[in-house]
Amino acid sequence: MDTFLQIKDVSKRFGGFTALAGVSLDIARGERFGLIGPNGSGKTTLINCISGMLRNESGSIVFDGEEISRLPAYLRTRRGVARTFQVPRPFASMSVLENLLVPLQYVAHGEEQEVLDILGRIGLKDKAETPSNQLSQVELRKLELARALAARPRLLISDEAMAGLSGSEVDEVLKILFDLNAAGITVIMIEHIMQAVMRFSQRVVCLDAGRIICEGTPARIVDNPDVQKAYLGA
Repeated sequence: MDTFLQIKDVSKRFGGFTALAGVSLDIARGERFGLIGPNGSGKTTLINCISGMLRNESGSIVFDGEEISRLPAYLRTRRGVARTFQVPRPFASMSVLENLLVPLQYVAHGEEQEVLDILGRIGLKDKAETPSNQLSQVELRKLELARALAARPRLLISDEAMAGLSGSEVDEVLKILFDLNAAGITVIMIEHIMQAVMRFSQRVVCLDAGRIICEGTPARIVDNPDVQKAYLGA
């Protein structure tokens, strides 16, 4: 396996609460990787440690051969690690195009044509001049993905990008993620819509109480009794 992201013995505590307890996993270059687990399992803490929003207290995070555990978030972004957020918070007074110019110029010094190209890939080109506060829920989710793409990522962490969407809207977002992966972007998907995770992922890891309880193909994950117990409590 061509390891692109290596997480080794990563731990994180908040006071007396252990959010991550020595998590280790490898993600391959170009992989479609799913991360699941019940609420409070450590998923968000782990991706916050990867993206730099939190510092892991022990262990290492190696991205494309470079130890990044002590790099600030903006330097990780410039190296190609980008993420979306569960709750989209675009600049409400700005147009869709202007929302993308901010990260593009900050991270990559790009121009307006690149923004239009990204909006074309995402399916928002006809909304370029629309104020972001006039977008529908699915359009806001697409804008969140577009803002991550403006950082020219090599690794994209999709955090609950389909929350609150209808079945057809989930299909729209899934198609975008499949297309981005086909273009060479490694994707980590964190999602509560299990059908979407299983359709998208080549490999899935399930966290519970800050530990990996199962890793494997979607079929193996679905049938695993520890995963069923974590979600159903029985």
